[in-house]
Amino acid sequence: MAMDFSALTKNIRQWALELGFQQLGITDTDLVAYESRFNDWLARGHQGEMDYMSAHGNKRTRAQQLVPGTTRVISVRLDYLTQDINKCLAKLNLDEQAYISDYAIGRDYHKMIRKRLQNLTSRIEQHVGKFGYRVFCDSAPVLEKPLAEKSGLGWIGKHTNLINKDAGSWYFLGEIYTDLPLDIDTPAEDHCGSCDACIQACPTDAIIGPYQLDARKCISYLTIELKGSIPEHLRPLLGNRIYGCDD
Repeated sequence: MAMDFSALTKNIRQWALELGFQQLGITDTDLVAYESRFNDWLARGHQGEMDYMSAHGNKRTRAQQLVPGTTRVISVRLDYLTQDINKCLAKLNLDEQAYISDYAIGRDYHKMIRKRLQNLTSRIEQHVGKFGYRVFCDSAPVLEKPLAEKSGLGWIGKHTNLINKDAGSWYFLGEIYTDLPLDIDTPAEDHCGSCDACIQACPTDAIIGPYQLDARKCISYLTIELKGSIPEHLRPLLGNRIYGCDD
């Protein structure tokens, strides 16, 4: 019997919502338009000490090299903002307390998202039988923001993070690479316009231009990725932030 992949695509979207995801999108694997930008970012050294960003050749931008046979990428969004945003950011004014990014306060999202994605693949398998797939959440060289943008989950803003009209940038991403020929979604459109609020808000001027981030100046990099000491001239700009930055 021929498989109705359009119907399967609709079912997968519903199953994702039932598993607690806020949104699911599907795209093909063509990231040619993003590959040159990514390689240029690496060439400028803006990744700092994050050597893993360049350690896998083209696997990050060419899904078939990472998982042979991949034709579609399923991207999901899981919101993590659990409190009023103003109450969250008000902690930045408390000199006697350290500030930890809101995303790190809850359970380990890597395990949670991978488990839910695995449950989603199990549901798919019940309907189509064995199929090719691999689940990801910060666990392999995956260019997740471009894939999510192509999947319609949001657009990559001038701060280089993904923006969703409803959730801003306060959410996690996860992916399933699969060989199922599912219906693909329309990529999200850029709605930033002339707005430069993110550039003005960055405490360390790490957003060196629209859509350009120098991670070496980014607070999230300095407090999480950097293995050595934080450069002295940047220390006063961190305020009480000790793990990540929500600005």
